[in-house]
Amino acid sequence: MAFRSGFVAVLGKANVGKSTLVNALIGKKVSIVSPKPQTTRNQILGIDNGPDYQIIYIDTPGIHKLKNNLDRVMQQAIDEATVDVDLILYVLDGSHDFDDADIKLIKKYAGSSATLFVVVNKVDLGTFESIYPRLDKLNKIEGIAEIFGVSAKTGRNLDDLKTAIIGRLNDTVEYFPRDVYSGQDVEFSVSELIREKMLWLLNDEIPHGVGVEIDSLNKDGDLTRISATIYCEKENHKNIIIGKNGAMLKHIGTECRLALEKMLKSKVYLDLFVKVKPNWRDRVKVA
Repeated sequence: MAFRSGFVAVLGKANVGKSTLVNALIGKKVSIVSPKPQTTRNQILGIDNGPDYQIIYIDTPGIHKLKNNLDRVMQQAIDEATVDVDLILYVLDGSHDFDDADIKLIKKYAGSSATLFVVVNKVDLGTFESIYPRLDKLNKIEGIAEIFGVSAKTGRNLDDLKTAIIGRLNDTVEYFPRDVYSGQDVEFSVSELIREKMLWLLNDEIPHGVGVEIDSLNKDGDLTRISATIYCEKENHKNIIIGKNGAMLKHIGTECRLALEKMLKSKVYLDLFVKVKPNWRDRVKVA
């Protein structure tokens, strides 16, 4: 088969499993996953290099109502992601019924210039009897090229989905070197990993409003020294992140360091600082 390449935008509401799907399709972790919605804030380029194809996935923030500047930046990322792509994957949560907002958005993207696949994720959480009526509802929408019921968690039907994606690629250009699987720089990947660990470890103890900024990252032989600042919106959030006698921050630091050593393939010395920056999400610049 001739070499194929192209760009695929992954869209859908928050927490439907878009990042898990991208990671599963590529076979490497390129986008963070947490139990909280709106985890992905930037366009994450995940690159799947096969023997005769290169798929560049654009993973987007979850579609949601706009409340602050960060939300507007996230919406801007969604809008930009659908420009000049070969294919749009609109991801739905198969464990729930699809509401009118989902149908409206699917019809919107069905009218775009890109080919539209609707991917019903988490089918492992439901029965055929519960999922079939939802799939039938999608079959009545014009403009959807294909509909897939998959489980990003178990891998169900992912091979069929990938085969169909490759079949829709229109380019023959190798956009990235074969050993690259993410379009993001190291500092961004490090900050996202730290943020992911915080979201898991803190769970529901603080709101989703935490950000991570890398102050410095220097590699010296087999040792990588990283200094990062965690931003939160309230003093009591800072106290929760630090924990009693610094226990939680130490726990976060240990989990991050172990994960970073795997990612960077070197020993890591990590310094974490916590600062309160009220309404920091409103200070995010919109281009």
